[in-house]
Amino acid sequence: MKATVGLLLLLLTVYYCAAAPQQLLEMSHGQCCFKFFTRRIPQKKIVSVIKTHSACLEKAFVIGTATGRRICVSQSVTWAQEAFASMANLQNDDE
Repeated sequence: MKATVGLLLLLLTVYYCAAAPQQLLEMSHGQCCFKFFTRRIPQKKIVSVIKTHSACLEKAFVIGTATGRRICVSQSVTWAQEAFASMANLQNDDE
């Protein structure tokens, strides 16, 4: 019994460690966007871009600005997709 519980805890630990890099790019469950910003945000003002959780009805990016604002933008917006890819590349370069 103890060996089974220990093995289960080990497997859960490995799973969460393997999933950690993705968590940096996706918000936690329950944090979804319902209103969307429709204008373009200049690249120089963007400090972070995170996807909403996959369980959200509307797929969105939450863009963090240098002034501390968090702005929801639809994932279908091309400039937001490019900003997300740029942030993902920066994260990969840091590793």
